[in-house]
Amino acid sequence: MIRDQPDRPVSPPREADPRSPSAGGLNRRMFLKSSAAAAISLGLGVPGVRATGADTLRVQRLAWAGIRLQLANATLFIDPLIDPTIWDSALADPMVAVDDAVGDSYVLVTHRHPDHYDATAVAAALRNGGTLAHAAGTSFHPLPADVRERPSPPWEPQLLGDFTATPVPAVDGYGDQQVSWVVWAGGRRIFHGGDTMWHGNWWRIGRQFGRFDAVFLPINGARFSWRKPSSDESAVLTPEQAMSAATILGAKYLVPIHYGVSGAEGYAEVNDALGRLRRAVTPDGPQVRILQPGEWLDWG
Repeated sequence: MIRDQPDRPVSPPREADPRSPSAGGLNRRMFLKSSAAAAISLGLGVPGVRATGADTLRVQRLAWAGIRLQLANATLFIDPLIDPTIWDSALADPMVAVDDAVGDSYVLVTHRHPDHYDATAVAAALRNGGTLAHAAGTSFHPLPADVRERPSPPWEPQLLGDFTATPVPAVDGYGDQQVSWVVWAGGRRIFHGGDTMWHGNWWRIGRQFGRFDAVFLPINGARFSWRKPSSDESAVLTPEQAMSAATILGAKYLVPIHYGVSGAEGYAEVNDALGRLRRAVTPDGPQVRILQPGEWLDWG
């Protein structure tokens, strides 16, 4: 989260409890049940069920908070970043190209801050057309040519070819609208947290979706001083909070993202974020897998 995106008022959608029969909750519950049944029939998101061969999911870490999910004939990006001017010299991560998507292409974004919605990266990732999915009630315009927009209400699964992506609650350090994403593909279940803070929905997400193969969570505990009065409270998960969230979600692997900025005016990370994350590991908890930008996750 950085400040060179001016505040714009956003009217968030009314969030209905998916278990409630009111406000369309019954129809949503029926939709969720049918989607879950379809997922089970395909072996998606079910503990112990793993696809093999061409259906195997690979995950690559991109720069900053971005990741690529790769199937044999489909590619999905979350928060891709390729514009080096977003952080200038404050971020040492090399930019990883995203213009080489295989098959049908999709992009998910967690929120509209420019280090998470990089319009240049979206245009490159969807240069042959595709779908941009984002939280309902937010706007991402102008869109690249031939790109389909998918405003996505919270808790409602979005069927994106061979991927199923569900936006779930997140909390932004500015108070802007943000979501995290749950993605099923190739027999794996992935969570991407954007740059969320700690919040009370971790338990609800864990109950709704069960155990995750890997969670990609921010760890830099960032504090910013350009909003007045300023605060010393972290506006992004700290390493210890990320480990707590991963534990609640039942993650096998915690892959840290959203760290490594130094020297940005008014923006400060916690010291030794990776060291603190390693020290937060417990014998029975999630394993930490540190990926460099461009590196692929080995499921082990």
